[in-house]
Amino acid sequence: MGEIAAGHGHSRKIYAKNRWECRRLGSKDWDMFENLMQAATNFTVFDVAALTVLLCGWFGMGVLIERDNPKKPSTHSLMRAYRIRWMEQMVTREPRIFDISVLSGLRQAGNFFASACMLSIGGGVALLGQADRLAGLAKDISSELAAPLIVWEAKIMLILVMLAYALLKFIWSIRLFGYCAVVMASTPNDAEDKSAYETAHRAAKLNIYAARSFNRGLRGVYFSLAALAWLLGPLALFAATVSTIWMLYRREFNSLSRSAILED
Repeated sequence: MGEIAAGHGHSRKIYAKNRWECRRLGSKDWDMFENLMQAATNFTVFDVAALTVLLCGWFGMGVLIERDNPKKPSTHSLMRAYRIRWMEQMVTREPRIFDISVLSGLRQAGNFFASACMLSIGGGVALLGQADRLAGLAKDISSELAAPLIVWEAKIMLILVMLAYALLKFIWSIRLFGYCAVVMASTPNDAEDKSAYETAHRAAKLNIYAARSFNRGLRGVYFSLAALAWLLGPLALFAATVSTIWMLYRREFNSLSRSAILED
């Protein structure tokens, strides 16, 4: 009986210890939540409004550019047909050195932007560790730019997140172009082969998906540059976002390159 009572007493101690640990962890989570809420109060209504415009513009331009709109397709959408025609012509082209050269150029563009994003992320992380110096510099430039350290860290983190998104898109684009190269290599040279054009169309789809991922990475870079203007205040962020949206819209829907593609 004594052993049983001792066992029950030991169990109660373990239970009480576990309850105390849960309360302690819950208290930490609550303290973290309170710290986040307190940090959020350092941002003005203009900051929130400008940030909302940035995120909505980033998402909205992606939908506008990638959607199928027969009345006014984007340059990105118009290039799909040319990518399909490219792969169809590739079936009868001998040798296929030209096709591989074009595909290699597309992959090198992805490599370039991926490397640039990695370098930018490294610089941003280094700047994140010197956010106090950045805050002091901004205060020296103008008293209106003075803000708590958490504000500067949040602004830098936003840029880093957008660059990380762009980096992942560029990496996936490179991978898809690699898949496309493999499928191209497996396409028969005989146009009378039933599987030739079917395989070519599969390669075209992979090429289209790779280009879409590449363009998403580019938009991530564009809007991360716009987010950089937030360091100068919400009005600068708003102006940079509007300028970026206008630039993307003009290039996709009202540019000379688009007109050249549409020429008969």
